[in-house]
Amino acid sequence: MEVDFSTIKVIGFDADDTLWVNETYFRETEERFADLLESYETKNKVDQELFKMEMQNLELYGYGIKGFVLSMIESALDLSNNAIPQETIVEILKLGKKMIAHPVELLDGVEEVLQFLEKKYRLIVLTKGDLLDQERKLERSGLSRYFHHVEVLSDKKEENYRNLLEHLEISIEEFLMIGNSLKSDVIPILNLGGKAVHVPFHTTWVHELVSEEEERTNNHLKLNSIRDVMKYLN
Repeated sequence: MEVDFSTIKVIGFDADDTLWVNETYFRETEERFADLLESYETKNKVDQELFKMEMQNLELYGYGIKGFVLSMIESALDLSNNAIPQETIVEILKLGKKMIAHPVELLDGVEEVLQFLEKKYRLIVLTKGDLLDQERKLERSGLSRYFHHVEVLSDKKEENYRNLLEHLEISIEEFLMIGNSLKSDVIPILNLGGKAVHVPFHTTWVHELVSEEEERTNNHLKLNSIRDVMKYLN
């Protein structure tokens, strides 16, 4: 589709699953968590109850690994009727620490794109999650030198974007958001009158899914690879 990017001066990037791999590790940890609870419930039931617990806890813990670990522990207690052994709780904590310590794996083409865009645009990171964890990942990624500003938001809704852009004195007409989530990175910006690019990741958290109608009716550019951004922003 044709999108006019001639007014763009500032480009915002999502972090998780846009700059580096993230959701894959959550799915792998869910598999291991289900294995730990196989004597209490089926894998499908464990997955369902964990997701339900995450949604219940979202307002309290926010997004990120730490809230995920707390939800796993609480789910384990519920599914076992508080009979879960202490050793299993320890294993759940180890799963969380392993996620936090995991090396940052950049997605293909990311640094090439940033090197290309920084010559003409002001680049910023707009992500959500745990502040300490996101700061740690950005440092390990080696990408921080490309960004003028990094913001870790509690959520990525229209109000969050509006407040931040006003604070940074960025006009919505001059702003472009690039990310893997239609729900968090694309639709809120479009609703504000801005432009957005959707670069899907192969795995999407259920909470980030939108209906086919929402995807079809929103006027955005969808790319198969972040490298393709360079064809439109030159």
